[in-house]
Amino acid sequence: MAGPQMQPGWPIRRRYRHGWWDPGRGPCWQWGSRTFVMGIINATDDSFSGDGIADRLDEALALTRELVAAEVDIIDIGGASSRPGAEPTPLEVERRRAVRVIGAVRAELDRIGAELPISVDTTWAEVAAPALDAGATVVNDITGFRLDSDMAPLVAERGVAAVIMHNQRGRPHTDLVADVTTGLEASLQICAEAGVGTNRIVVDPGFGFGFGVSQNLEMMRRLPELWALELPLLIGTSRKSTIGEVTNTKPGDRLFGTAATITAAIYAGIDIVRVHDAAEMTQAIQMTDAIVRPTTQ
Repeated sequence: MAGPQMQPGWPIRRRYRHGWWDPGRGPCWQWGSRTFVMGIINATDDSFSGDGIADRLDEALALTRELVAAEVDIIDIGGASSRPGAEPTPLEVERRRAVRVIGAVRAELDRIGAELPISVDTTWAEVAAPALDAGATVVNDITGFRLDSDMAPLVAERGVAAVIMHNQRGRPHTDLVADVTTGLEASLQICAEAGVGTNRIVVDPGFGFGFGVSQNLEMMRRLPELWALELPLLIGTSRKSTIGEVTNTKPGDRLFGTAATITAAIYAGIDIVRVHDAAEMTQAIQMTDAIVRPTTQ
């Protein structure tokens, strides 16, 4: 697929089907105005990045306050491991962890007066429904609604926003952008059939999900080709194994490598970045935005 090419010093000017997104709490987000930050709370004990807190609420609340101080725009909470090769988290365990932590984080945000939305990172409607009841307002599904047939109808019924990701795991590879586009278009069709409007959708190309190192690096180079979807784009490169392979570092030592990927992604027109080290990444984001976005100065 042909697409816009990145040009040094060229302000990012993307076209969107819808200029605004309502995450369910706080103000609506204006696409193209700046890069938005999704901070991570891993409510699992099997996180690839070593930051899993399971359902230890004291740690969840401390991390919540750190994310608020770092001025993130949304907090993403999941109770199941998506690490390659991980044993599937039992549904009842995922549900208990996610709901318990989301409820506690929502209460803490309300206590300190932070109008931040929460997204629930899950592939199952049986987890998403009680998580929405507990205070989440966005569903973040790493299978793009292609695993659980009840997920898209739930999102439609609740009228909430969604992040749908392309997941290449278990699928044959042809061309990277064609693979991602085909997968996302399948998810968008599921959304359309369920009544989930594109005004509620953010798409994620799935960095690290079924792609090797060279393919992940190619994805970073070819992100502008996904502008053709005319939908907001999210990417999650934080601490991932591709960075470790390139820099020969362990997950906790991938701060600078992560910052490099985020800078490149912003220059390539990404709208949301999903991060672990929010305070440090926010500085990189603010500086990059000041350079490449025409509305930040």
